[in-house]
Amino acid sequence: MSVSLSPSDFLSVAADFQLGVLDTERPHPKTTRLAEWARHDPPAAVAALREVDQDALRILGGRVSALAPLRASIRNVIARGDRIFLCGCGATGRLSIALELFARQGLLPGATDGNVIGFMAGGDAALIRAIERFEDHPEYAERQLLELGFRDGDLLISSTEGGETPFVIGATETAAAISREHPFFLYCNPDEVLRANVERSRRVLDDARIRKINLAVGPMALSGSTRMQASTVLMAAIGFAMASEEPESAFAPWAEWALQELDWSFLSSFIEAEAAAYQSGDDVIYEPGPYDISVLTDTTERSPTFALPPFERAGADEATSRCYLHVPGTSSAAEAWRTLLHREPRPLEWGTLQHLTGASAMAQFDFSHGVPERRQARTGRVQRTFQIQRESAGIRWRFGDLTHVIPVPAGISFFGEHLALKMLLNAHSTLVTGRLGRYEDNLMTYVAANNFKLIDRAIRYTRLLLKRHHGLEPAYDDVARLLLEERASLPPGEPIVLRTVDAILRLQAR
Repeated sequence: MSVSLSPSDFLSVAADFQLGVLDTERPHPKTTRLAEWARHDPPAAVAALREVDQDALRILGGRVSALAPLRASIRNVIARGDRIFLCGCGATGRLSIALELFARQGLLPGATDGNVIGFMAGGDAALIRAIERFEDHPEYAERQLLELGFRDGDLLISSTEGGETPFVIGATETAAAISREHPFFLYCNPDEVLRANVERSRRVLDDARIRKINLAVGPMALSGSTRMQASTVLMAAIGFAMASEEPESAFAPWAEWALQELDWSFLSSFIEAEAAAYQSGDDVIYEPGPYDISVLTDTTERSPTFALPPFERAGADEATSRCYLHVPGTSSAAEAWRTLLHREPRPLEWGTLQHLTGASAMAQFDFSHGVPERRQARTGRVQRTFQIQRESAGIRWRFGDLTHVIPVPAGISFFGEHLALKMLLNAHSTLVTGRLGRYEDNLMTYVAANNFKLIDRAIRYTRLLLKRHHGLEPAYDDVARLLLEERASLPPGEPIVLRTVDAILRLQAR
């Protein structure tokens, strides 16, 4: 259920969230036919996404030396017994929690259960489903950071794809005021564009206490879907800064594999098979093996990216999500959560938000032993298993009769495997949903318009489609009013952008 918001409420602050000038929000010129390729030529779609990822990684490769101060700060903080905090929102929040796990699994020498802490807007509960409008509140970030015990001497590493997320900026400014170890702020848009258009970003860029690392890599392959190239380069940058070797030495062999040797062509058959399963009325259950956090991230990000039904709570009358997660060998929801996170969950027990962010909310998501049988009994739908496992030769994908092993060269770290798998899963799920018609051209027509940034995105994509296909250029404010009126009565699973386009065309025809 979307938070109620009147057109006047949004338009009073819209100038702060009109972000179409940012690289991360603009359509990519190489993928304007992505929806068509996804439906009719999956190999071409896979090749296009691979090319955009490669472009982004090559840009990152030219900036790896800029990570040296981050690496030095990480080492100094760990050596003196202080702590590393990793912060993000949405996709960057999930990568912050993932990096905590990778650090404690050997990526960062000296990392322990208590000295590396990843958190996201909404707490661990937001790993599963978006917490409405949380990212619009910098004061929530301050509260989360302080409740986690951040103190003088600790280091905050903030990541925000756009460089403008209020929650991440709030955490960063709080850390700058508390700790003599100045925070790092990593982002993916040009300084001059942010400075000229977003006051809160300009404030960060002008703050000498905040150390900035710009990782701008251009538009996303699916317009605005920053879970793709932007979050990949952010995860890579922080992860390779944590590694035991110098960033250049850690990045080079991984990039050689990812850019030159990693074969993506196998994805086409898996994309077609998973889309066909949904089209025939079946569900898909992912079993992630040792890649739990990466698979969890990709499957849950499908919901906010494409407005798909999120994972349902245990005991719900109906299983609404068409894919789900299963952690075999775990006997309870609590054990499954501990297995996924490799630690105890960190809920937020925050009064009126507790039903969304608290421990009781997290306990309602049960990924433990018996998920396929429980869901089939509830829905009557066939539950088909998609396994991603590790074997001696590499990473094995298995779905129905399809099997493929991705060879992993010697010397590639476990973090490097996750990073490559992230790119493959992003491409896979984007093109599965593309075959199901969840976007047009390369525009997110099923935007989940549940915060100011996403409302602006839905308005912009409505206007883009009207201009591209109908030659119309209605005013921003007019589209905003009509979109928010449509949003108030939008049935579940309906595309807000296409519905608003239709509403405007009806008005034009009168």
